[in-house]
Amino acid sequence: MTKTKSILGGVLLAVLASPAFADYPEKPVSFIVPFPPGDLEDVLTRMIAEDFEEKYGVAAAVVNRPSDGGPFPGAASVAAAPADGYTIGSFVVDVPVVGPEVGVPGLSPDPFDPLGIFLTYPFVIAASADKPYATLQELADYSADNPQVLGHFGSFMLPTQATFAAAQEMGFDWGAEASSGALDCNSLASGDFDVINTTIQQILPCLDSVNILATITETAIPVAPDAPTLASITPNLNISLWNGLFVRKETPADVREKIIAVAKETLASERAQELAKQTGAIIYWTDADDAAARILSDKETAGTINAIIAE
Repeated sequence: MTKTKSILGGVLLAVLASPAFADYPEKPVSFIVPFPPGDLEDVLTRMIAEDFEEKYGVAAAVVNRPSDGGPFPGAASVAAAPADGYTIGSFVVDVPVVGPEVGVPGLSPDPFDPLGIFLTYPFVIAASADKPYATLQELADYSADNPQVLGHFGSFMLPTQATFAAAQEMGFDWGAEASSGALDCNSLASGDFDVINTTIQQILPCLDSVNILATITETAIPVAPDAPTLASITPNLNISLWNGLFVRKETPADVREKIIAVAKETLASERAQELAKQTGAIIYWTDADDAAARILSDKETAGTINAIIAE
């Protein structure tokens, strides 16, 4: 009995002497945005970080990690961090959909789980109202004898890929296409491009003199509710450019829940919804299970788009 008491006493002393593990979070948290500051995903992630800091009393900051390699190097830095919730990724759809499929180092196999999706960029296919077409079908018909020039933000981007695929599906070719850093009212007024694949934020000042041929969003854009979605015209191209929060797969459930709790409150806040009104962005919160299902669906759609373009 004495020996047993001695062993139990030793175990108790060891437990009492060992350092206690504090509840998450107990140190600064970083939200990694793999793009330069200032765009919608950056602004909203900063709102989430501010609310996280206020709620939990620890420093929370957005770290921008842009790269010529797109969002993938920044995402890989999150994959290389410990799975403890202190490094959180704020990623566009390309990271979980494209990165693992093309074998990006650090992202294949996919190391992340989504916490939720919170933003759809309001991408549109638009042309000046003085063009002899106001719909995609009219554009397709007109392009048979008058090939049009398309401007976009980069051929690798999913909205651009969807625009290429839509032309293929509707039986017309672009006369030319080129990327540009600025696709706004001046781009159309100057005649540099006949059609632009841009965000509605860029053409809000001239919305009355523009025809939105389609939105590359899953739902209508509030500032242009009558514009058709691309998926309503070509159902197999139901994809959009969205942004969500991600953590490593091994991240504990209680840690995830604390991050999600703050994000949901932020996205429902008045300042986040005011940003939506000002920019045309679609701001919301989709939970982890629905986000995971959406990623699977987007992978299938991306495969369809690639197959169409390759024809």
